[in-house]
Amino acid sequence: MPDTAARLRRAVGAGQRLVVKVGSSSLTSADGGHLDHGALSALVDVLATRRAQGRQVVLVSSGAIAAGIGPLGLSRRPTDLATQQAAASVGQGALVAAYQAAFSAHGLTVGQVLLTADDVTRRAHYTNARRTLERLLELGIVPIVNENDTVATQEIRFGDNDRLAALVADLVGADALVLLTDVDSLYDGPPSQGGSRRVPLVETVADLDAVRIGGTGSSVGSGGMVTKVEAAGIAGAAGIPTLLTRLDDVSGVLAGEDRGTVFAPAAATRASRKRWLAHATTARGRLVLDAGAVAAVTHRRKSLLPAGITGVEGGFAAGDPVDVCAPDGTVIARGLVNYAASELPRLLGKSTRDLARDLGPAYEREVIHRDDLVVL
Repeated sequence: MPDTAARLRRAVGAGQRLVVKVGSSSLTSADGGHLDHGALSALVDVLATRRAQGRQVVLVSSGAIAAGIGPLGLSRRPTDLATQQAAASVGQGALVAAYQAAFSAHGLTVGQVLLTADDVTRRAHYTNARRTLERLLELGIVPIVNENDTVATQEIRFGDNDRLAALVADLVGADALVLLTDVDSLYDGPPSQGGSRRVPLVETVADLDAVRIGGTGSSVGSGGMVTKVEAAGIAGAAGIPTLLTRLDDVSGVLAGEDRGTVFAPAAATRASRKRWLAHATTARGRLVLDAGAVAAVTHRRKSLLPAGITGVEGGFAAGDPVDVCAPDGTVIARGLVNYAASELPRLLGKSTRDLARDLGPAYEREVIHRDDLVVL
């Protein structure tokens, strides 16, 4: 284990292209209502040093909502969506201005990239986002990525940008992902509880069996250790190692010091399109299968046909991602559906040959083709 952990730490530190995510709690004052410019500058100093070494950095930064709390006269992070969006609107400008000032002291320019769920759900948007980030890096710009909280809805409360950071790491082909939080490492229990031990390395999912992972640890953030572990899993599926630590330790961690927790990448990764289906899409509905169809999809890797579907849930359109479920409702796969939800009920239980005969040749097609289907 020590050799594996040390090797992975060296790989993270030596990475040519690094995605770094910093949480709200690391960038704000103790009361959570103002940016901590000292902490922000300390982070920028570390990242600017890497840029001076000829390496590339993409920064995924939370903090827009937290930065807007003070100017709006609020005492704590708002819980209603409209006020969250208002705080993000006010705070986003302050956050980017602070980064620009700090990076410009090192002769560097930043570029703001605001993403919504659609930008990592719809393939064309996903490709455009990748093209933009690649061009910014080619031009020597430091991209500052954040979720577009001023227009996001449900996603505004999801993951505190951890999932977004993992998807961005995959999108730009990063060599490593670094998650900065207010806890120095992953522990096998609550860090504040006596007897909890640091977990220096997570090689496989089995290593997490004895770990009790808590929720949100901050009054200004929306994520927690659960979302960070999930983000490490998403990056790992793309073959990208993840290092989790706190902002105060990031310089030492990138120098290879034994701090934080390093997550090993998966030994075998899915093709990029399959990873996109599994992690960068949000299901718009559900298809429930019978036992035979479950076996065909999961074991024989077949396309999903109408004959094996017993139920349709949601209001999706053709081309949307949907969850594919076993009879008990367990999600077993996700795929891009070839029919709208309104079309499917009359097709269920019928073979494609019968449908072509009764409804025309246009209906002799899979509900989800195996190339557009990923088993979860």
